[in-house]
Amino acid sequence: MPARSFRFACLGLIVIAGLFAFLAAAEVRDTMTHSRWLQHDKERPKPPVVEPAASPAGAPAPKDAVILFDGTNLDVWRTPEGGPAPWKVAEGFMEVAPGTGPIETKAKFGDVQLHVEWASPSPPVGKGQDRGNSGIFLMGLYELQVLDSYRADTYADGQAGAIYGQYPPLANASRPPGEWQMYDVAFRRPRFDKDGKLLEPARITLVHNGILIQNNEELWGGTNWLESAPYEAHGDRGRIELQDHGHPVRFRNFWVRELPERPAPGADYPARPQTVSLAAAELDSLTGQYAMGRRKDAKPATISRGDGHLLFKMASRPRPLVMLPISPSEFVLPHTDARFTFQRDDQGRVTGVLFRVGDGEQLLTKIP
Repeated sequence: MPARSFRFACLGLIVIAGLFAFLAAAEVRDTMTHSRWLQHDKERPKPPVVEPAASPAGAPAPKDAVILFDGTNLDVWRTPEGGPAPWKVAEGFMEVAPGTGPIETKAKFGDVQLHVEWASPSPPVGKGQDRGNSGIFLMGLYELQVLDSYRADTYADGQAGAIYGQYPPLANASRPPGEWQMYDVAFRRPRFDKDGKLLEPARITLVHNGILIQNNEELWGGTNWLESAPYEAHGDRGRIELQDHGHPVRFRNFWVRELPERPAPGADYPARPQTVSLAAAELDSLTGQYAMGRRKDAKPATISRGDGHLLFKMASRPRPLVMLPISPSEFVLPHTDARFTFQRDDQGRVTGVLFRVGDGEQLLTKIP
């Protein structure tokens, strides 16, 4: 190939390579969410230090709790391969056996309330992330950082109480190394549809030593080091894992409560009665002031007509409530299991209305 042609070919390859590099960098930039800090950024503001109250003695677990460690054995734990948990048990605590690897619960959990107490080694050894490091992985995927962050410096989203790589704690509530720390956690697992599409992200609330440091935070995927990984569909239950990061961190008083789904009404839930149309004159016959209760100083309620509806206004509420008719004498509220039944005398004049809601009822007497 002539030298000139060779030079042009090389130049073309360089331009093409540069174009691909530019496009690749642009793609990376496009996939980043600019409202987020870069993971593990040392310049990310550190949370303020808040001194917690004195460490209380370990309170007993609730009666419905699943005990994950009772201070005597590791029977509910295993290695990821299914073997016996090799960590140390002594004097009411379990301790990471550095180099033996993580341990995980034999049972799987979904939504949970979790309580655990942990202590980093004393005297402290190392700095940054190499200081009393461990972690609690909910469903094996979502890490709450365990670290000696007492008068120690590291990146904000890696401090004690961080949702690792995503959310720093709102405060550094760490006690000195060797003292027992408390985590109280509310975890709501992510929800996926039958095709694996994310319906609802995971959420975590965390109280560290009595101080709220994660306030119902919405995770954007599994927690990871050096990458921000999107959600991958998984089951409704997963194991709780404790990390071996090479430090003899201790754990005690470890329990969870499984949280039920809130019941939703089924297909057989009673339908609301159909509303009916009433003439303006019929509605006007029900308006007026009604005495509430037996106290003489109680301010009356007012029933008026507006926008084609009856409106129920109590003195204690700033806005009136719309009353929907289901018969000439019965009305309901749109979103509440409440019912008004108007009463009349022998001459057809309204004398009062019986107001029922929940398990209570009250007769409101019409004021002449």
